[in-house]
Amino acid sequence: VPLEAEMLHPLHMEQPFPAPAAQNLLPIFEEAPSGEPPDPKKCSPREYLEFYIFPVLLPGLAALLHEAEKEKCFEGKRNKFIASDFLTEWLYNKNPKRKDESFTELFSIPFVKDWLKDHPRPPIPLSLLITEEEASILIQSFWRGYRVRCDSEIQELRQWQKKLREERHINKIVKEFWTKQEAK
Repeated sequence: VPLEAEMLHPLHMEQPFPAPAAQNLLPIFEEAPSGEPPDPKKCSPREYLEFYIFPVLLPGLAALLHEAEKEKCFEGKRNKFIASDFLTEWLYNKNPKRKDESFTELFSIPFVKDWLKDHPRPPIPLSLLITEEEASILIQSFWRGYRVRCDSEIQELRQWQKKLREERHINKIVKEFWTKQEAK
């Protein structure tokens, strides 16, 4: 039986339209369906999915949705939450072979370390790392500093400081000071 024919049976639905949201909740499967598990090398694709994949993957996807909701992913266009990272970490830590081991963070997982050595990630933009409050404080402090630097008295003071630095060779004196300190 081809894979498509086995997996794409039509769903028997009594209603032609989607059910209300409360009825669409996914059940959380924690164990394989009852009965003896089929031989993974001889069973159909559907049986393989039902007995070996879904009992592991569906709870992970449910946890992923809960975490995405906590991270407020459904409220804006951009966020720092990376679903594949969460799911990788969750599946690795929930693996029955690692039952007695402690929790391992994503970047401490051996195969993730190996992958990132060859494929480093670009840094996450600061706009995704800081909260809205922190961002507003940064913007406000920059704006206040800009407004102060535009003041004529401050401009005069800055010009005087620049002239003083040039006349007294402050940069040269500072360089010499640090060379002496490093030599000690």
